[in-house]
Amino acid sequence: MNSKHRKTFDAIFKKPTSGGVVFADIESLVKSLGGDVFEREGSRVKIVLSGQEWRCHRPHPGKEARKYQIEEARELFERAGVKL
Repeated sequence: MNSKHRKTFDAIFKKPTSGGVVFADIESLVKSLGGDVFEREGSRVKIVLSGQEWRCHRPHPGKEARKYQIEEARELFERAGVKL
C-alpha cells in the first residue's frame, strides 16, 4: 500500500464523513488490498474484498463519491476486517 492509498483509507474513516474522496481511488485501494472490482451494466460495479461484497454505482457526471458511498465503503472495510 502506498501513501495515496493510506490517504484514501484515512479519508474513508474520517468522521464526520467528508465528500472529497474520488471513487477511482476507492477502487484502487480495494485492488491494492487484494480485492476485485467487477464491471456490471452501465455505471454499476461490484466490489469484493475478503469475501465481502458491495454493489454500487460509480458517481456521474462527477468523479467524487457521495457521502453515503464513502460510508458504505467504510462498512465494507470493517466487514472485511481491514485495519491499518
